[in-house]
Order: sequence, then structure tokens, then C-alpha cells
Amino acid sequence: MQDYQVEFHQRIADFSPEEWNALVTDNNPFVRHEFLDALERHKCVSAEFGWIPHHIGIRHDGQLIAVMPLYEKHNSYGEFVFDHSWADAWQRVGLSYFPKLVTSVPYSPVAGPRFLISHRYCRENLQSLIVQQVQTFALTNGFSGWHFLFANESEQSWLSNQDDFYTRHDCHFHWFNRQYTYFNDFLNALTAKKRKNIKQERKSIEKAGINLRVLDGHTASDEDWHLFSHFYYKTFTEKWSTPTLNEGFFKSVAKALPEQTVLVMADDVNGRCIAGALMYRSDSVLFGRHWGCIEEIKNLHFEACYYQGIEYAIQHKLERFEPGAGGEHKIARGFIPVETMSSHWVSPNPFPEGLAQFVVEERNAIENYMAECMEHSPYKE
Repeated sequence: MQDYQVEFHQRIADFSPEEWNALVTDNNPFVRHEFLDALERHKCVSAEFGWIPHHIGIRHDGQLIAVMPLYEKHNSYGEFVFDHSWADAWQRVGLSYFPKLVTSVPYSPVAGPRFLISHRYCRENLQSLIVQQVQTFALTNGFSGWHFLFANESEQSWLSNQDDFYTRHDCHFHWFNRQYTYFNDFLNALTAKKRKNIKQERKSIEKAGINLRVLDGHTASDEDWHLFSHFYYKTFTEKWSTPTLNEGFFKSVAKALPEQTVLVMADDVNGRCIAGALMYRSDSVLFGRHWGCIEEIKNLHFEACYYQGIEYAIQHKLERFEPGAGGEHKIARGFIPVETMSSHWVSPNPFPEGLAQFVVEERNAIENYMAECMEHSPYKE
């Protein structure tokens, strides 16, 4: 491995879009150079919000053969894997939990590739090298550990078998395309009660005179993005949360990734735009991300965020639809529980037995929760 050159960079702009994106699989929008660069250029990730880039790259003979997003974190905001109890435990024994290192997509609990590696090289060898280098970087620079969030299935399986990593479990709700041709094909797969409920919810939006516009980066106007940014900001501030994204970011991603951007805007009977839902897509998956409104219309959230997304996934033959974290209400609308995982390495570790017991109990609780949710599956079989 001595022929490999390992680099840590404090901005993704140090990599060219072409060399970075050549390593992206499934055209996943969240790890494309354009998306991560827009976060940095528009100050969505910065010291102000506690996200400081340290992206790792590996070169061989000058060619970029592996990269991984990496951030220094001074809080746990925007991660969606909650470790407040861990931070409290560290503090109680006089240790600093922050800063820490995190590999994830900021503010996005979406599964996908994290190790971006050329297919011409041994993936396991380069993953091992990255792990070794990040751990050394953490120890050298005083980080309490490294947290690897929402990796895809193969990467997570590999990480779970590495020494000194703790695997945590959680549950999201996903919709799966069973080779449906039309929305009615999906409805026909549901029990009569659930099918009737969805039809009634959609009918109520029609009766209210709401018009849904499904746009992409080409067709969404500056005014659409201005309005959606207002909806987003309003939603976060009303929930006593921090709106880290902004209009510049939304427009930048839409311009750079127009075919992967899906914006649903809702106009009332007078033509006034009152709500919006933002999604992004890879070659196989639709990801729901943000919602906001200036007027509460019953069932509009379900229509804009779920049913429009399902219709889009069917129309474009996508394999599944991940609408975002949480929400048991999704079950009645065709989404089923899916286990998500994350890997965590800490050093020094003051609680080896305690953390081991914690992740076992957490996994058992999640498995029980998922089994209970499946008892309420909306599908016939």
C-alpha cells in the first residue's frame, strides 16, 4: 500500500468533479461532487453549523482511485443517529466527546455509498486503508471517534465485521416498487381499508381545488425556488430547529443535477402556491427530503410528499422510495419498516462493556418495533 498517496482536504473543490463523480455508483445525488460542493459553497456546512470538511482521497500514480466524505463535528445536529446519551456519558467521566469525525451526508438520513472506490482496485484493501487512515487522523488530531452513518448494505456489512466498531440499528419506512405500471396497481396490492383511505385522501385534495406541479431542475423557476426556500425556512423555525439550507443551495443543486431534482409545488384554487416538497433521485431510488407550507390543507402533506413520490417512482421505474426518517403514519400509505444501521468507533473508550450492551439492547428494541409495525402492514399478503 506504500504506492498510495492519502490526502485529507478541507474542501471538496480540491477534487475535480469529473474525478470524484467517476467513483459514484447508482448516480447517487447525495455523494456527487455537485451536491456536496453546493453545501460548502453556500455555507450550509461550515464551522457555524458544526460541520467542517476533511474529505479523504487516495491516489495511485496521480489518479484518484478512492474518496470518502468526512466531517469534523462539534455537535450532533443533522446526523439522524442520536448519540446524546453517549456525549453525556463522556462528559460525566471528564472526557470530551466533541469534536468527533462523521462520514455521512449532512442533514440527510439517506442510505447510499460512502466508500467511493474505483472498480479497478481491490475494494476491501482500500476500505481497510481508509479506516486505518481515518483512525490515525482522529487520534493525531484529538477527535473522540468516527461515526459512519447510513452506508449501503455491502459497506455496512463489511464495517460490522471490523474490530472495535459498534453497530447501531434504527428503523425507517420505505416504499418498494413491485413492478407496478400505474398507481392503481399499487392500490390494488393493498387491503380494501387502506386502499379506500388513500383514495379518500387524494380525493379531498382534488375537491379542495389543489393543483400539484411536478417539476425538475429544468422546469422549476427562480420563483418556485424562492417560494420553496421560504416554506423550508418557515417549517424549521416553527419547529424550533435550525434551517441550515438556503435558496442558493437549492438552486445550485437544481442547476447542476436537473434530472435528479424533483420539486412538487402545490397551488390553491386561486393559483397561489401554498406548499412544496423536495425530492432527489438516483438511477434506482427516489429520496424524499423536505416539505413546507404556508397554509395547512388536510392531507396535502400526504399527497405532496408520498403519493406524488410513489407516482413518480412508478412512472420512472425506480426500485424504491425513501421518504425520510421516522413516521409510523407512513405504514398506512404503503411504506414498510426497513432496518438502517450505522458504525461507530471511539477512542479512548471509557465504556466498552456499556456500549456493547447498549447496541445489543437497541437492536432488540428495533427488531421488536419493526415486528410490531409489520403487524399493521397495509398489503394483502
